[in-house]
Parts: sequence; structure tokens; C-alpha cells
Amino acid sequence: MLNLSILNLVPIRQGQTFPHAIEAMTSLAQLAERLNFTRYWIAEHHNMPNMASSSTQLLIQHTLANTQKISVGAGGVMLPNHAPLQVAEQYGTLSQLYPNRVQIGLGRAPGTDMRTAAALRRGNTNPDFAQDITELRRYFSEESRNDSVKAYMSIGQNVPLIILGSSPESAYLAAELGLPYAFASHFAPRFLEMAVEIYRREFKPSVVLAKPYVIVGANAIVAETDQKAESLATSQTKLFYGIVSGNMQQLQPPFASEQDFWQAHQSPFIGQEQQAVKSMTSCSFIGSPNSVKQQLQDFRKQVEFDELMAVSYIFDEKLQHRSYELLAEVVKAL
Repeated sequence: MLNLSILNLVPIRQGQTFPHAIEAMTSLAQLAERLNFTRYWIAEHHNMPNMASSSTQLLIQHTLANTQKISVGAGGVMLPNHAPLQVAEQYGTLSQLYPNRVQIGLGRAPGTDMRTAAALRRGNTNPDFAQDITELRRYFSEESRNDSVKAYMSIGQNVPLIILGSSPESAYLAAELGLPYAFASHFAPRFLEMAVEIYRREFKPSVVLAKPYVIVGANAIVAETDQKAESLATSQTKLFYGIVSGNMQQLQPPFASEQDFWQAHQSPFIGQEQQAVKSMTSCSFIGSPNSVKQQLQDFRKQVEFDELMAVSYIFDEKLQHRSYELLAEVVKAL
């Protein structure tokens, strides 16, 4: 059985304000809860005009307060941007308020450009990801009661930690630590198969996990027909085109077709840009329920994974909700 979850970067749709984007984030979490999704993660990004997810822990608290039972977490905490003590205090506090519902995905990338990363790190230009994870785990353990520096709200909370990755490097670390592994194939799919194979081969059982557990990020857009889904997916194409071209905009209404989109965005570099977008979004499931079911079945023959964490860049919120409803039906039927 394949578990199903949602990753939300809290995109700001054209014509929306920040509060509107946060309201949409909350509404989507409530839908995920009604559909019995495994977890709902909110990503950390900084200095991006079209994403409202820079203060992730605040959005997680808001989501927890407006849901009843679904697990909510960071997908993830970009650990180089934060002192482990601060992360422990923040998420330990959330865990005290919402027991057994808080989790942390941990990433080694800054989630932003290098100048913004420097501003966030304030001089910490060479963070050690593995060392920071060790320190963070210590703050959550009972053993930290004897330490001179404590995160009092976190002691004994054992908030679940999941290692994020977009390259084989994090796969080795997740395997060594015996932690779940989530791969960011929704925007960086190049090393997915290699990383998952490494993680499963090198995995060492731990007190928190007896066998490997792989979460795969993917873009998913499901509609009643292939044509409708492909049209809705042009909003996603536009979003990634903004990243590639350096002209990021709020999430845009869809075009009638992919061909219409590219014809409307001619540039001297259109060939390279089109290829870059295609590469970044190659881990996408787009189409009618029958088409997406076949796509998922084929994908599972290539990659062994336990959970699909879906991202859905659909402009119309009602159609986004419908897409997740259809996706849940597809996954249940696999």
C-alpha cells in the first residue's frame, strides 16, 4: 500500500495577498485531513516573491491549530539557516502543544540564493549538516537532561526527524542514521533512482526505524480528462519557467495547452529554457485518473518507494482540491 501526503510551498496566486495564500494553505490541510493523507508538510523558502513559506514554523503552528489529527511538519527545516538549539525549542514547543502531530524534515540546502543564505547564516559559512543533526537529536533525547545547555520544551519529545535530499550525499547520511529519507524529485529528479538505491542498500536499522522508508516528492495534477489536466499543468510550467528565466511571478492562470504557453514565451534562449523546465518537472503525474494510475504503476517499477508526497501547482483552488481527491482515489486503487 502506498501512503499519500502533501507538500505545500504556499504559492501566492495572481491577485492574492499573503493572507489569502495562508488561508488557501489551511484549507488544503483540512482537505488532506478529511482524505486521511499521511502527512502535510510546508516547505521553507526565502526571498521569493511568489511563496509565503519563509517562516515555516509559524505556518505549521497555524495549520496545527486549524486541523485535528493530521501530522504536520516542515519539508523541511533548512538546517544551515538555523541553530539546532532554536529548532529544538521551536518544534519542541509545537510538540508540547500538539502531541504526536509534529515532525521535521531536515535539509542541507539553504532554500534560497547565496546572498540570502549569507544573511540568514550571519557568518556561519561552513555548516556541518551531520553534526547539526546529531546536536538536534540530542536536544530531543532524555540524555540531554544532564547537559549544560538544554532545550527544556524538547526533552523526551522524540519529534520524528526525516532526512531530505536531492543528491546521493544525503542518502548515505539517512541510511547511516537509520532515519526515513525523502527525495526532492518534484524539482530535482536527476539522482532519484541512484539515491534511493544507495539509501536502501546502506540502511542501518535504528531505534526509530527497523527498515528503510522512502518518500518521493512529485508534481501531481489530476483532472477528469487528460486535456484538462494538461491545461491546468501550464500554471506549473509557468512557475518553473520563472525559476529558470530568473523572472519569478505569482502562480498564473493556465493556458489552453503547453504549446500555447511556449508560443507565448519566445526568447533567444527558449530551447534551453524549455529543456531545463522539462528536466526539473520530469517527475510529474499529469492526466486523467486512468492515465495517472498508469503513470504511477510504471514509475513504481523504476523506483521502490513507500510514500508519494504530492505538490500541486493549480491556479484554481477548487480544481486543486479536486485534483487531490482524484489522486487519493488513484493511489487507493493501486
